[in-house]
Amino acid sequence: MNDEPVALLVVVAVLGWVLAAALSAGEVAVQRVTRAAVTELVARRHPAADRILGLVEHPQRVASAAAFFRLVVEVLATVCLTIVVAASDLPWWGVLLGGLALGVVFAYLVVRVSPRTIGRRHPVRVLTTLSRLLAVVSAAAGPLARRTTSARGVTDDDEAELRDMVQRVSESEAIEDDDRELFRSVLSLGDTLTREVMVPRTDMVVTQVDTPLRKALALLLRSGFSRVPVVGESVDDLRGVLYLKDVVRRISVADAQGDDEDPLDAPAEALARPAVFVPESKPVDDLLRELQEGSSHIAMVVDEYGGIAGLVTIEDALEEIVGELTDEHDPSAPVVEDLGDGVYRVPARLGRDELGELFGLEVDDEDVDSAGGLLTKALGKVPLPGSSGEIHGLHLVAEKVEGRRRRLATVLVSRVERDDDPEDEDETR
Repeated sequence: MNDEPVALLVVVAVLGWVLAAALSAGEVAVQRVTRAAVTELVARRHPAADRILGLVEHPQRVASAAAFFRLVVEVLATVCLTIVVAASDLPWWGVLLGGLALGVVFAYLVVRVSPRTIGRRHPVRVLTTLSRLLAVVSAAAGPLARRTTSARGVTDDDEAELRDMVQRVSESEAIEDDDRELFRSVLSLGDTLTREVMVPRTDMVVTQVDTPLRKALALLLRSGFSRVPVVGESVDDLRGVLYLKDVVRRISVADAQGDDEDPLDAPAEALARPAVFVPESKPVDDLLRELQEGSSHIAMVVDEYGGIAGLVTIEDALEEIVGELTDEHDPSAPVVEDLGDGVYRVPARLGRDELGELFGLEVDDEDVDSAGGLLTKALGKVPLPGSSGEIHGLHLVAEKVEGRRRRLATVLVSRVERDDDPEDEDETR
């Protein structure tokens, strides 16, 4: 193996790596340069301005052409280096490992890392230097680049570069803290799953299929929700979703037609709309897109076994971006208030130990941690305003709800006075 022109092969390999590095830098630069920078070049009448303007009209096509020819020259350079290594007295496995090592080192350091960094940081300077080369490879690739671009769409590299760009913008001192959080929320939206933002099954307010619309309307008004799931024997037996506006429309139509029958005597199932189902593992950005395309505001979340895990609304997804959405009438954070006659208004989230200390009782219940949790346990369901129950010697009444999810905010608590002193029992009404 002494007849090979070793010097010529080395020269070809070096030229190949240099060309590949230039194409790598140009591939990144053409996708990174801004319209404003190109417009400035045109205004300054830079000699390369017209060529650069033509390149940025189809950046993906130019990048695809550059990537194709970069791959070709990388392979050529690697083959040349392998032949040079083979000209030595190394065994076959030494030739294989030597060629592979040289190819990997040159491809990573000379082609991928440094040139792409330069193209990312100085796109205008790179394009003014390499505009002729990029124009030639783009024209040479022709239809191949167009097909590659149309089939490629948005790649992982594109998404990574976009994330990197937004991350740098969000870290800029020129961005306000609120805007910075908004940027970061949008970036993490695809990594957030539906189960992380949904209303869990235990917190759902539902109505039965045979519940008269009159009672269903009262439930909607008391809870503050505009939509509630309609279920059969259990939550997993979902029959649809009842909308407040459908109930109101039914009343309006009946009044306009002068019907003698009460429009609210019908069961809730009569007005239930088909439910939208989504898996709990669906990313929130895909959830938003699906709800938007389907013109839906609510979806039922199913677990891996097909059971109902909870529900999610479009507002739940939006809160991941903009934060908590509150109603203008929602009260501020409540505090403990002594209303007299042994009655206290307490936050629903007040700890059970603090609640016990307030009345000189020991509230020992490992199932719940708060006043709202005690009332929920006493009732066996999600409490609505006006719901009351007795547990551990305390009488609790749900008072107010707040927030878009209409969560219990305050509870009225008093001590149950009994003539005899029986053991604490759970009583509800």
